[in-house]
Formats: sequence, structure tokens, C-alpha cells
Amino acid sequence: MAPVAPRSGDAIFASVERVNSELFTLTYGAMVRQLLTDLEEVEEVNKQLDQMGYNIGIRLVDEFLAKSNVSRCVDFKETAEVIAKVGFKMFLGVTASVTNWDAEGTTCSIILEDNPLVDFVELPDTCQGLYYCNILSGVIRGALEMVSMKTEVTWLRDMLRGDDAFELQVKLLKQVHEEYPYKDDE
Repeated sequence: MAPVAPRSGDAIFASVERVNSELFTLTYGAMVRQLLTDLEEVEEVNKQLDQMGYNIGIRLVDEFLAKSNVSRCVDFKETAEVIAKVGFKMFLGVTASVTNWDAEGTTCSIILEDNPLVDFVELPDTCQGLYYCNILSGVIRGALEMVSMKTEVTWLRDMLRGDDAFELQVKLLKQVHEEYPYKDDE
């Protein structure tokens, strides 16, 4: 039997069950608004959104690997490309680009031209420190941790703050090698 070829983000997006994008966007907005009401401090809301995203990411990676048929990535550069081209398309219906690599190949930017989470959103003056889409940085961090990559994910640019794009910086802190609980030679 021939090996199964990896599926493109477009093919996966076309075949998965979806919810209405407006319902998704408005539900996310209501959740962020409730966090702002409950926690009051914008920085606490940013932390909570990141933690929620992290919890989603550690579970989402299983679905991603099962549906995409992507094999193990060779390095961090390939992993970032797969996240941008397949992961974002599969789960949000958008494609991202990977740019701004450092010389060591451990830091890059993922740029989203379109972001469905921010439809209908305007940040009031009292929320200028809010990273409204901070859940995405947590999702990336959690998913990468499940494939043995400890990362730091931060927002560099945000269209809700007047920038021209959404830009996440992903920095590989350490590659954790898999350890097996037993030895085969015994």
C-alpha cells in the first residue's frame, strides 16, 4: 500500500465540519468581553487568553496530525511553514506567511493578512494594552510543546492597534528530545 500523501490546508478546510464564522467571531468576542469584566486588568486578560490558547493547542495538535497526514517535520523552519500554510488554513480558513528568520533559524514571524477573530471588533481606549487574539499565541505554543518544541510566542504587530498586519513572533527556546520510558535492548 502506498504511503498517504500529506493533505493541503485547502483540502482539509474544505472537508472539515465548520461553524458559521460570524457565530464563531461573536462568541469569541463575548468571551473576551466577559474576561475583561471578570478580571478587570487588561494584562490579566492577556495571560488568561494565552493560557486558554495553550490548553486548546495541546489538544488541537492531535486533530491536526490525524487529519493532515503531515509527517514529522525535519526542523523548526519546516514546522513553522506547516503551521502557517496548513494549520491556519485548516482551523481558521486563512493562510499565513513565514518571514523574518534570524541567522540561527530559531526565530521567525508568522504574518496573517486576514484574521476572522477580529471581524466586528474595535478596541475602546480603555483596552489599548489588550492583545485581543492572544489566544492564537497560546494555541501555537501549546501545539508546538506537544511536538517537543518549547517556544515563546509574542505579538509584534496587530491591526486592532493600527498596524498593517497581524504578526506573531515565534522563538524556539529548546528542542526537547523524546525520551522513552524503557530500553529496547533489555
